[in-house]
Amino acid sequence: MNALDALVRLCPPPANPLPAVDWAQAERALGAALPADYKQLVETYGDGVFDETIWLLVPGSAYDKCNLHAQTTERDGVLAGLWEVGEEKPAGLLEAGARILPWAFEGLTGAFLYWLVRPGQQPDEWTVLYNEGQGPLWEPHDMGCLAFLLEVLTGTAETEYFGYLYEVLQPTEHRFATADQILGTSGQ
Repeated sequence: MNALDALVRLCPPPANPLPAVDWAQAERALGAALPADYKQLVETYGDGVFDETIWLLVPGSAYDKCNLHAQTTERDGVLAGLWEVGEEKPAGLLEAGARILPWAFEGLTGAFLYWLVRPGQQPDEWTVLYNEGQGPLWEPHDMGCLAFLLEVLTGTAETEYFGYLYEVLQPTEHRFATADQILGTSGQ
């Protein structure tokens, strides 16, 4: 069973058809191709939140909070400001031409999940980086976003984070709620 099948069994996706994503336009706007597992994730779930914790960013989302392009621009500005005042960059960003792209965030803490985009690396080889949001710590995970998300939801991820998911929510059933369900028309 592949990671997407396992995730769908663990956490059923929305029943209603999702709007199609223009991947070519999204990738042009970002200046980078996107990983195949991320595209599968978006095409299966769309914008929304896993277990009231992990929000998936999607190109073209009607909600800035969940819009991949809006969050990429915002995070670039926020991180540039932090690095300008002396916060340390993650080691992978010290390589010439490397950059990061966000793909999800943790709603309660402000933490973000990024890909480390390195020159010469294909999107399916990108490393997932977790940044705690309220501090300078970065945690690398040498896997794709779909595998990482599955490990987080099953409690098998080797991470210091996501304690809220297990200590407070203690999910016995995993749930995905769409951005429309959570944010509605007032969520912009």
